[in-house]
Amino acid sequence: MKAAWYSNNGKAREVLVLGELPDPVPGPGEVRVKLATSGVNPSDVKSRMGRPLIAEKIIPHSDGAGVIDQVGPGVAASRVGERVWLWNGQWKRPFGTAAEYITLPQEQAVLLPAGVDFAAGACFGIPALTAVQAIRLAGPLQGKTVLVTGAGNAVGHYITQLALLQGARVIGTAGAPARLQHARDAGAHEIINYKTEPVAQRILELTQGQGVDVMLDMDFSSTSKLLGQGALKAHGQLVCYGSNDMNEVAVSFRPLLWGSLGLKFFLVYELSAEDRRETLATLAGLLERKQLVHQIGQSFALKDIAAAHEAVEGGQVVGNVVLTME
Repeated sequence: MKAAWYSNNGKAREVLVLGELPDPVPGPGEVRVKLATSGVNPSDVKSRMGRPLIAEKIIPHSDGAGVIDQVGPGVAASRVGERVWLWNGQWKRPFGTAAEYITLPQEQAVLLPAGVDFAAGACFGIPALTAVQAIRLAGPLQGKTVLVTGAGNAVGHYITQLALLQGARVIGTAGAPARLQHARDAGAHEIINYKTEPVAQRILELTQGQGVDVMLDMDFSSTSKLLGQGALKAHGQLVCYGSNDMNEVAVSFRPLLWGSLGLKFFLVYELSAEDRRETLATLAGLLERKQLVHQIGQSFALKDIAAAHEAVEGGQVVGNVVLTME
């Protein structure tokens, strides 16, 4: 099969290799998917740059979509021919979706509803499921005011849509003009340009000094500073799924205690079995009802995988970056 892989950490054009590898064969409980698309996420870039390798060759990317063409022992033959999207394709496994084929446990290949194309399917494993879980942890949002950091990014775009579906008022943050517009297109009621505006001050102005009820956050290393500035109202919740600084982040304890603030963190790769079932069921319902808009920012052929990684690293593409296998 055609595939892309790396055997050392480093820059995309220096370590990514294109070539042929043996076609994988599904084992017990597994399916083989002939991939049509592969999603490129910031975490894939970070893994290639610095995550220790767990095998001699790493085929990157956890997200993708395609058609099941083989099944292993214990899997119903009727699954052959199913259009599916994938989650955790390369999480704790060496071979991800940047290839013609992937084998993985059958539960990680989820039915792709009719009318949803393979490009959109490559956006679900990380961006969409992260958004769904963030909203679940936030609790009921009807009538509440929500801050969505990075509302013009892939996950934030989904979160904004989901919060609106629940009846929330959404304040989004973004930086680049195109991302500010992307957040508006998702339906955010107000947008704060975090590069030019004092975020906490603007939040207080927009909430009559009360602060928001919920923060749905992509970067705790920056958003944590807002907690000491009254941006989150008393008894509010911050739900976080990422941070630019993955080590020590300073947080002022007094406003947390006196405000009875709640902090929740999660990693979409490591959802509990119950949370995984709930997020998959919720997303399936949203897709069936056609309630989500999927934004493909740029598509690349597999042979151009280095350029795709550079596009994600550069941060200029608005929407998801997808590889196609054709």
